[in-house]
Amino acid sequence: MNYRSIYAHGFARVAACTGRTAIADPPANAEAVLRQARECAREGAVLAIFPELGLSGYSIEDLLLQDAVLDGVEDALAQVVAGSADLLPVIVLGAPLRHRGRVYNCAVVVHRGRILGVAPKSYLPNYREFYERRQLTAGDEQRGGTIRVGGADVPFGVDLLFAAEDIPDLVLHVEVCEDMWVPVPPSAEAALAGATVLANLSGSPITVGRAEDRRLLCRSASSRCLAAYVYAAAGLGESTTDLSWDGQTMIYENGVLLAETERFPDGDRRSVADVDLDLLRQERQRMNSFDDNRRTHAARTRDFRRIPFTVAAPDTDLGLRRTVERFPFVPADVERLALDCYEAYNIQVAGLQQRLAAIGNPKIVIGVSGGLDSTQALIVAARAMDRAGRPRSDILAYTMPGFATSSGTRDNAHALMNALGVSVHELDITPTARLMLAELGHPFAEGKPVYDVTFENVQAGLRYDYLFRIANHRGGIVLGTGDLSELALGWSTYGVGDHMSHYNVNGGVPKTLIQHLIRWVMGSGQFDDEVGKILSAILDQEISPELVPGDALQSSESKVGPYALQDFTLFHVLRYGMRPSKIAFLAWHAWRDADAGAWPPNFPEAKRVSYDLPQIRHWLEVFAKRFFGFAQFKRSALPNGPKVSAGGSLSPRGDWRAPSDGNPNAWLRDLDRFTWTDPPRRRPAKSTQPRKHVRTASGAS
Repeated sequence: MNYRSIYAHGFARVAACTGRTAIADPPANAEAVLRQARECAREGAVLAIFPELGLSGYSIEDLLLQDAVLDGVEDALAQVVAGSADLLPVIVLGAPLRHRGRVYNCAVVVHRGRILGVAPKSYLPNYREFYERRQLTAGDEQRGGTIRVGGADVPFGVDLLFAAEDIPDLVLHVEVCEDMWVPVPPSAEAALAGATVLANLSGSPITVGRAEDRRLLCRSASSRCLAAYVYAAAGLGESTTDLSWDGQTMIYENGVLLAETERFPDGDRRSVADVDLDLLRQERQRMNSFDDNRRTHAARTRDFRRIPFTVAAPDTDLGLRRTVERFPFVPADVERLALDCYEAYNIQVAGLQQRLAAIGNPKIVIGVSGGLDSTQALIVAARAMDRAGRPRSDILAYTMPGFATSSGTRDNAHALMNALGVSVHELDITPTARLMLAELGHPFAEGKPVYDVTFENVQAGLRYDYLFRIANHRGGIVLGTGDLSELALGWSTYGVGDHMSHYNVNGGVPKTLIQHLIRWVMGSGQFDDEVGKILSAILDQEISPELVPGDALQSSESKVGPYALQDFTLFHVLRYGMRPSKIAFLAWHAWRDADAGAWPPNFPEAKRVSYDLPQIRHWLEVFAKRFFGFAQFKRSALPNGPKVSAGGSLSPRGDWRAPSDGNPNAWLRDLDRFTWTDPPRRRPAKSTQPRKHVRTASGAS
């Protein structure tokens, strides 16, 4: 299948449609349905749902019992069925249908010239403005039956699941309006029975505040049921004798709004989104309580009927109709990012404060490099001391210059320590490092410019060896600074190096979030203006371990890849277990055009870069080799530290448990399944190299 097709990567395009209703005029309504269904087909959608009783109009009251109307509905339904023969999407439309001497409010599921099944509305509202029981019959007890419609007997009941045979995990269930407002909706049972896409055909007249209530219910249903929830309400054309209508449509997936339309439209409108079926399956696989709930309700869920159909989805590049965050750990929305930063910072502070209190309130020993990670750990430590009512001088902060430490990072470290009022120390490790290299017989001791892993790790190891012994000597604990991204890539020095500490407040924080945490600390007034100026200077520099001397800056990202891409991959591997080929597809849509889509607030213009598909594939391979084939032995021996992001942690006691002697072969084979080319670019790629630099405490191995 075409790599750029959404249907090659576990997505299904769905649509929630609304438009002008013709009161008691079924042929006109049938043509309106087909008109939108044809548009949905052109867009590559495999599902199109329409409002409740759309063939007749929802608000026609006793006209629902008129034979002329009901006959017209059956003829109009036949019109839709015939018109669907060459159309891609499954069409779900509302119709009043006669059955066993009564009239049922039904959702009719039509595909490729046939009716797949009919789902009656379970619960009929008979309160306030509603009076449905006067004309209609509740369908909650209809299970296992059939209905005669269009000259054939078709499945009828609330127990119907429509399963696509050629799109894995696309399983549809349909309910009608009031069904989602009851304590135990039919869709909840259907989800437990295997439905992944829940559709609601709604009449729902509008009153002040009701639209937000609908959003709440749709979001909640999609989140609790680990499903997509597709909702379409009636709009213009319905009777305004006593009510009004807003034509609300929306699509939620696992609690996230994918698409919605304007309300009170003057014509046809539809929400269209690409639902991630892989994501929903993954969520259900790992959330064992979901299946436990299914077993509890097995008496109601085990007898659902599965009705197969074949979609024959297009194998073309349809684009991607969903928002893909460039930085999945860093929301682009201003308010959401501010809340995330508030919570992340306080999770770190509260975790450290509690740990100190639990072990007798020791001092804190921390190495301060002038880089992002140690800066974040230091400002967390300062706030923890403030909250505990202890002097910041109980933080013993050490800058520890080595062979390649720049004056800029060293000056920033001293400025920050002094501005925060912690105990400031400098310990030059170069004499001890020279001695150790000489005793090892390393060529550097003979004046040769050999800067290998031993050369780097002698420095990185000595720093932490000193910190641990200082902690012994001064009655303290070593505060770790290494972040989640470095743990994922194994970009740390094992054992007595930046891999180890007594407690690590940064272990759950990805590299791409740390800069925003520091910006939030600056902007929210956690410290005075002088501290803010220094934090700003630290932010405006490139990430480097500063272990190798020379004129050329030692760049971490040139070795392990751009943290923007690697954090993107980490999130989708850790949170959803996605294939690398799918991660690349998402990353391409997120990163291929620097001018498209939203960036996080205050993200520097100079760092707004783009990546093409070959670049994305290259760094994905690097990630797979390091994450799955190399770095796990370090993660299997991590110190304590709080989980911060819902994207997950890498603690062997928490979200991620894996063998230390694993290999990346399965992930590399998946990458090799596709040809990796990129279409011609519309503009030259911007430089991916920031202009200044800053060091971290990370070693290479």
